[in-house]
Amino acid sequence: MSNLFKDIYSQEFYDQLSEIMLVTIPSFDKEAFTQLIFNDNFIHYELKERMTHTAKVLHHFLSDDFEEAAETIKQFIENLRAAGINEKSIEFMFFPEYISMYGIDHYEESISAFEFVTQFTSCEFAVRPYILKYKEKMLAQMVLWSKHPSNKVRRLASEGSRPRLPWAMALPSLKKNPMPIFTILDTLKNDSCEVVRRSVANNLNDISKDNPDFVIETVEKWQGCTKETDALIKHASRTLLKQGEPKTLQLFGFDSKNIMLSNFDILTPNVKIGDALEFSFSLTNQNKTCKKLRLEYGLYYKKNNGDLSRKVFKISEREIEPNKVYKINRKQSFKLITTRKFHTGIHQLSIIINGQESQIKNFKLVR
Repeated sequence: MSNLFKDIYSQEFYDQLSEIMLVTIPSFDKEAFTQLIFNDNFIHYELKERMTHTAKVLHHFLSDDFEEAAETIKQFIENLRAAGINEKSIEFMFFPEYISMYGIDHYEESISAFEFVTQFTSCEFAVRPYILKYKEKMLAQMVLWSKHPSNKVRRLASEGSRPRLPWAMALPSLKKNPMPIFTILDTLKNDSCEVVRRSVANNLNDISKDNPDFVIETVEKWQGCTKETDALIKHASRTLLKQGEPKTLQLFGFDSKNIMLSNFDILTPNVKIGDALEFSFSLTNQNKTCKKLRLEYGLYYKKNNGDLSRKVFKISEREIEPNKVYKINRKQSFKLITTRKFHTGIHQLSIIINGQESQIKNFKLVR
């Protein structure tokens, strides 16, 4: 069994899909569909390419009239549900991809399709070209979706309007000015569904990267509303907290005045690739009251060109009692992973207390 994510698009998947297609379109030609799917390039397609390819092949078997095609997709989904087939990952996102590819000039029909389809598989990527083309009308529609009975449609309102949604096209106008989506976020901040509230937090975190003051003002407005909203704004502020933004740290009660860092020691000054860096340090609260701390460390990885690039890792958030010494020990793995290439040589490590970095030390990565 393959461990590659792209192999969710497998022979087994398309066989199952074909069986439901036959129920939906009696004239469906399974053999022709299979031949078109598994062309000479299929094995080389990555995940997104396979998703797009599936939408394009599907187009051969649907009406050229988009309204009719959209109705067939809805019936297809109904038949999948009737067969007890639900999305396990993101394998059915070729449906919204189809809408985005072939419905962009059919606004009303696309809106109806998105509202239906997103309750089966998320349309967060597919709505973004519509925001670019029909900005005011589309954002007004998303305000309506933010009040929809389905939590999946409500989530689409927030997730689809994220200015920096990962793996999706950016929304430049919303990166520049996020105010047009504030109504959506404000409507959803107390949503009964945690997944929706988490989407609002992620949207605000996106915004913080281009408009930090907007998010800080929102945190001030929403802080203390409910326990759930407090959790939302904390998650929304994670980038600002990691950056050590002073106002944000203050809003969440972090205070490092008279906190003493001592005995910072790298226990493994030479680390082999595949092993772990080990380090320790101590903290003392020299105040007469408890202090709330956000503890992190910065790891300066050596890049291919010899420069160092810092990545911040969170240790914990904690309150420390007055006149008490806390000893912290940590390990950082250098096990080989696909998402990072390690380069031997001098690396650096620092301790970060409430966003303030101190005592950078060297260690060496070796083979």
